[in-house]
Amino acid sequence: MDPLSDVLTLLNVGSALSSRFEAGGRWALRFRSYRHIKIGAIVSGACWLTIDGMPALRLSAGDCYLLTGGRPYEVASDLDIEPEDGHAVYLRAPNITNVRYGDASDAEPTVIVGGSITLDDMTATLLLDCLPPAVRIPADSDPARTLRPVLGMLTHETAAEPLGATVMIEHLTQILFVQALRAHLAGEENVPGWLGALNDPQIGAALTLMHQQATRRWTVADLAAEVDMSRSSFALRFKTLVGLPPLDYLLHWRIRSAAETLRAGGRTVASVAAEWGYASESAFSNAFKRVTGQPPARYRTMRPPPPSAPPVHE
Repeated sequence: MDPLSDVLTLLNVGSALSSRFEAGGRWALRFRSYRHIKIGAIVSGACWLTIDGMPALRLSAGDCYLLTGGRPYEVASDLDIEPEDGHAVYLRAPNITNVRYGDASDAEPTVIVGGSITLDDMTATLLLDCLPPAVRIPADSDPARTLRPVLGMLTHETAAEPLGATVMIEHLTQILFVQALRAHLAGEENVPGWLGALNDPQIGAALTLMHQQATRRWTVADLAAEVDMSRSSFALRFKTLVGLPPLDYLLHWRIRSAAETLRAGGRTVASVAAEWGYASESAFSNAFKRVTGQPPARYRTMRPPPPSAPPVHE
């Protein structure tokens, strides 16, 4: 697999209940902090999106957005309206997958589809550290075109709710999320960390090799030769883009992958160490503790911290 697919698999990407939200007239809702990622798209109409501590974003039909900072946020028709508690609005709705709010007689309501994306709590920072608190993908941008087919299907499923809609909506929300990540990568020049480094032809190729052959005893010189760079130039560019020296990144990737195998259960520490290229269990344990702060035997029994708040379905 490619590095993005590898990391998304490791993160155990899932989606909470997704929904269709329709609002008419003048309205405003405020949502508490959330876990991991919120994703949404404006199907029709327009609204303001305000995240605590950041300038308001104007969103129009066809725009998509990702929220990753966990901060409270507001969606509103106007910025000068006192917002209602959005979580309470959803809880009292007859159907939380298709919520109507505000003036029902409005001939041109704002319609938003989207939901929550959950990640493995122990490894979520692998992705979240590479993303800003808010990402807007404008409808008129080239990357947004790849989102339109998925958005159209998601709009249909949340509005009509045909048989099998729950499963379809969950998978479409995940697809929308991956497409939005791709669009963000294509539309931004300065995405930090390994995620942004995928856009660099040589460093991206090196990351792919490291993921595909993670147990190989790579040297910096080997990696540089594979992507036709000098050792020094490769080492400098890799650290500048990824934030870690090449072999440190490889160590972190091996250990994070091994940690996921351990948590799945049914394997001894020694067998996992051997699978990931370690000659001894003690060498693996020392490396594991450097990366995770815990010895592997203890990590295997740890549980992710509970969420600070239930997911909001908007």
